[in-house]
Amino acid sequence: MIKNNTSHLRTITCLVIAVTLLNQSVSAQTTESAMIAIPSSTPAEVGMSADKLNQIDVSMEKSIADNLIAGGIVMIARDGKVVFERAYGLMDREANKPMKTDTIVRIFSMTKAITTAAALMLCEDGKLDVNDPVSKYLPELRDVKVAWGDELKPATRVMTIADLMRHTSGYSYGDSGNKLHDAKSRMVDFFGKGKTLEQSQALLAEIPLPFEPATDWLYGVSTDVLGRVVEVVSGQSLDQFFSQRIFDPLGMNDTGFFVPADKVDRFAANYNSDGKGNLTLGDSPTISTYLATPTMLSGGGGLVSTASDYMRFLLMISAGGEFGGKRLMKPETVSLMTTNQIPKEAGWVTFGDQVRTGVGFGFGFSVRKEMSDWDPDGRIGEYGWGGAASTHYWVSPKDNNLIVITIEQIMPYQWLTEFKLKGIIYDAIED
Repeated sequence: MIKNNTSHLRTITCLVIAVTLLNQSVSAQTTESAMIAIPSSTPAEVGMSADKLNQIDVSMEKSIADNLIAGGIVMIARDGKVVFERAYGLMDREANKPMKTDTIVRIFSMTKAITTAAALMLCEDGKLDVNDPVSKYLPELRDVKVAWGDELKPATRVMTIADLMRHTSGYSYGDSGNKLHDAKSRMVDFFGKGKTLEQSQALLAEIPLPFEPATDWLYGVSTDVLGRVVEVVSGQSLDQFFSQRIFDPLGMNDTGFFVPADKVDRFAANYNSDGKGNLTLGDSPTISTYLATPTMLSGGGGLVSTASDYMRFLLMISAGGEFGGKRLMKPETVSLMTTNQIPKEAGWVTFGDQVRTGVGFGFGFSVRKEMSDWDPDGRIGEYGWGGAASTHYWVSPKDNNLIVITIEQIMPYQWLTEFKLKGIIYDAIED
């Protein structure tokens, strides 16, 4: 009897020690992430005018006064250091809650660059290649068809991983202008309720492409398909891979596919705008679908984040794949993201009748190759993108890696804040 009790006590002791060690390990990992502080500086120390940057306040407050946005955040870095971070207006008008710099927002398509970085990490691991056929990992996409008028013909070009990364695959959001493609896309309903990423991706085999892969540029679900490739190749779910390889190393502690219960108080409302000064609540932070883990982990638009979390990601990219002494990617890999990868025959980034002349696309980011009437305040070499709730970011390597993130939660997508602030911010550069 005594021997059995002794054995039982030893078992309990071992369990206690194991749990203690596990907790210490988790605590150490959490502390390590928390210790990676974002470098900061004054505008003057990085060659920018504080007085000119203060004009941002006037512009943001005017947008709020005109009821064009409920609130916003602007964050600016140069030379790897944050020099401006301010919040404006309200994150939740119904609750009269002020916007704060750590407010959590829906970043939608800002997710795409993260998914692309994840896939490129697998390329560095030797498990994936940008020139691989997509069907190597998703066999059901081996025999895709192309819609030529009212006819369907087998694709003569192979759709590659690179096509998914630069939006030349032929997959859209169902609004390509091609009758057969769009009709079938509506029937398939890629983002239909209750579908997993695996289930939705498999349905794409039924959708004919509006053109041969790599011959045109079309925005759509390509990055969602890429997210599924990441899962297949890594053997992990997309959220697990993101956390292990990107979020934890960078200390992106507020980024994920849903908002945890203990962070809901920091989650912003999302508003619909008619562009004429009328805002209506579109998604309440108290009953949002973002409060629970989604069935589909959308690599094309599923994440929530904060301005500072996304700044960590962009600081890593702008430094050639390194942040806080940790290397996540090789410089040559990052270069593929920040330089145009669209084949010449595919042209510029185009949305319907709107051609963004001079703007190409790398692996995950739009890239400014030439100046034009489109966004005349931009700079050659700029790379960036945005999200459906009118979040924006851009990086100018030629201006000592100037990084700008502007946050608001307004739909449909608008360029208001980026276009209003871009000239002000570039004008604030003094050397």
